[in-house]
Amino acid sequence: MSTKIQSQPNRAAFDVRSAQDLRGEFAKNPKEGLKAAAQQFETLFLQMVMKSMRDTVPDDGMMSSDQSKFYTSLLDQQMAQTLATSGKGVGFAKLIEQQLGRTLGTTPEAATLPGTANSAGDSLPLAAPDGRHLQHKTLLSGLPTSAAYQKADVSIAPAVTPEVPASAKEFVNRVWPHAVEASRSTGVPPQFLVGHSALESGWGRAEIRRADGSSSFNLFGIKAGKNWIGQTVEATTTEYVDGKPLQVVERFRAYGSYEEAFRDYASLLRNSSRYSAVIGSQDGAEFAKRLQQAGYATDPAYADKLSRIINGPVLKQALIG
Repeated sequence: MSTKIQSQPNRAAFDVRSAQDLRGEFAKNPKEGLKAAAQQFETLFLQMVMKSMRDTVPDDGMMSSDQSKFYTSLLDQQMAQTLATSGKGVGFAKLIEQQLGRTLGTTPEAATLPGTANSAGDSLPLAAPDGRHLQHKTLLSGLPTSAAYQKADVSIAPAVTPEVPASAKEFVNRVWPHAVEASRSTGVPPQFLVGHSALESGWGRAEIRRADGSSSFNLFGIKAGKNWIGQTVEATTTEYVDGKPLQVVERFRAYGSYEEAFRDYASLLRNSSRYSAVIGSQDGAEFAKRLQQAGYATDPAYADKLSRIINGPVLKQALIG
């Protein structure tokens, strides 16, 4: 008998094993796995609602600090999970479960939300992906952004159905354990870190490579500055100067493994004061926005592109397995 992970409201919301358990549950029992995944989506929604409510309250008091904000976000995350898994949520989980269950042939009892039913009383389907593939060019000014980013199709968005490309699944499976470790030291959910590496490397299809064609394992497009003492690799990239694109050759950091790459990325976020606002981010769109504001890339659409991946169907389905 499989363990129903959605029946564990007391489990820590930031327990990094939850996604792995969800994969196992989905493989053993698709119906129960779908229910658990739907509850996680509702958890994210409730968390965003709670964050929006807190944003309306001034936080410049004597007790306010980055640390207090971080632990408050963890509290909100736990409260959102408890609400979603206790059957007292807003009903989104039921609706998602109903819609996706049709594909699996495990449709649960009908569920509707206010304003989601048509004149016949049937629940309306969830919005389908628009299938657009984002084309972009990287904007650089000596900041960590890779040549891979400019060439990669960042969304790998499905055209009609939320079927996930095998390459995206394989990429997520390959980097997930390292994202979990980096999450523990940064307070940023591992799926956000996976999304960032997917954007910069084109889901692993456009990694920066060495002269012999082997991978540099640099999934985040981090440049090798003057203080970098490790291995490097040169790659052609596009920099924008006064609004005009220029093809230049830049030096990027090279690693011995993906584990090393994620560890260095986490160290960059933790130890550079410019990224202090990024540490502990619990909202995908906010994480992307703070990275851009810190100068990770000068592309004005960078935050939007990253947010699309983090909150998009490809990453969510790939995490489920």
